[in-house]
Amino acid sequence: MTVDKIIEDENNKEDTINDEELEELVKKIESGEYKDTLPIIKKYEEETGKYAIWRGVVTEGFKKWLKGEKIYDRDKERISLYISEEAKEEWQEFIKEHNYSTISKLIRESVNYFIDNKSNIFSDNLLKLDFETLSNISHALKEPLTTIKGFSQLLLENSNDELNPEIKSKIESIFEQSLLLESKIKSILDDISINPSLYDILLIEDDVATIRLLTNYFENKGYKCKGVISGTKAIEELKHYEPKLILLDIILPDLSGYDLCKMIHTNKKTKHIPIYLLTAIPESEVRKKLKETLADGFILKPFDLIDFNPLFKFLE
Repeated sequence: MTVDKIIEDENNKEDTINDEELEELVKKIESGEYKDTLPIIKKYEEETGKYAIWRGVVTEGFKKWLKGEKIYDRDKERISLYISEEAKEEWQEFIKEHNYSTISKLIRESVNYFIDNKSNIFSDNLLKLDFETLSNISHALKEPLTTIKGFSQLLLENSNDELNPEIKSKIESIFEQSLLLESKIKSILDDISINPSLYDILLIEDDVATIRLLTNYFENKGYKCKGVISGTKAIEELKHYEPKLILLDIILPDLSGYDLCKMIHTNKKTKHIPIYLLTAIPESEVRKKLKETLADGFILKPFDLIDFNPLFKFLE
């Protein structure tokens, strides 16, 4: 089989090519001898959904195809064996419905979509979304992206020497585009301003039952209460919104309530917000810390709801 016959083979590929013929064809293609796209290249790309030439170099997949080796076409499964069968089925349904043959293609189009439509996506209506909704959007976008980025990084770090150069190049591309998309998502979400009338009270408390009780209590009084279960989440919340009052549990899973109180009251942006400590610690111990933590007061557990009456002056 001659090289001339190969390049004219538009309608069938019954014969295979030997190593010598392949080397000759590759040299001619990469040297730019053929000015127009060859019929055999069109046939390969239509059948498999892969590039025959990438950045001026003939791909390994195209070489294997010419030699008659098995190449997955765009309808074949392209998902790691390490994920569940259910996840594989979901991906296969997705690519059938949306015509995405590879994850990298999906990431590329996602990045381009965000870049091209940023101003349209976050119109005036979306800018009015509350912080919880924005957090849910951020989580929904970042969780699957983190998985793609993480596994790509693991493959590159742990199996770098074992990867086929073509596969390695694709994984590197997936990883790089994941970083780009992650940065773009963060940039867009950071640009969104939060509705200035979200809630009146920030409740920093790791006991969910207490959060529910006080949220219902203050809502019945006509005030909105937002509960977070850790000091870290409270700090993040205060970056976006300043409540009228903070109720702060002293014993939190990650930070000391004393330290957090002092941190808030020594920050120029939040030092004006009244803070009342909630605690089961003995009153004598709490009083010793009031001056140091700059807290405005405290309420002991177990509390009566009437203990909160003095706080309504901060909410008016």
